[in-house]
Amino acid sequence: QLQLVESGGGLVQAGDSLRLSCAASGPQFSLYTVGWFRQAPGKERDFVASINPTASTTYDTDSMKGRFTISRDNAKNMVFLQMDNLQPEDTAVYYCAARHPLRPGVGQAKYNYWGQGTQVTVSS
Repeated sequence: QLQLVESGGGLVQAGDSLRLSCAASGPQFSLYTVGWFRQAPGKERDFVASINPTASTTYDTDSMKGRFTISRDNAKNMVFLQMDNLQPEDTAVYYCAARHPLRPGVGQAKYNYWGQGTQVTVSS
């Protein structure tokens, strides 16, 4: 059983950077794939990026890959999302989630541990 807590959100201006953190408590965190998702007001929750146990990363779009960087520190049970050149369209609640790499399912349904989210607001 994992517990995830996000932090690092806030109100910034367009062009600024933020680093989100996801702190995990529970056994064998290093064996889990961790993803970041975001939900803008009135929209569905979308995938942002993920990192697997071997630190292989996946991003939603090439544009996001150029501005966002996901990383992990297994020794500290932490996953990070560095977000640079933030834009107003990045405004959303950002969630981290975890799943065992072998867990079946499609898309977000594969993730069975979720944090409560952290608000990111980008003003123009």
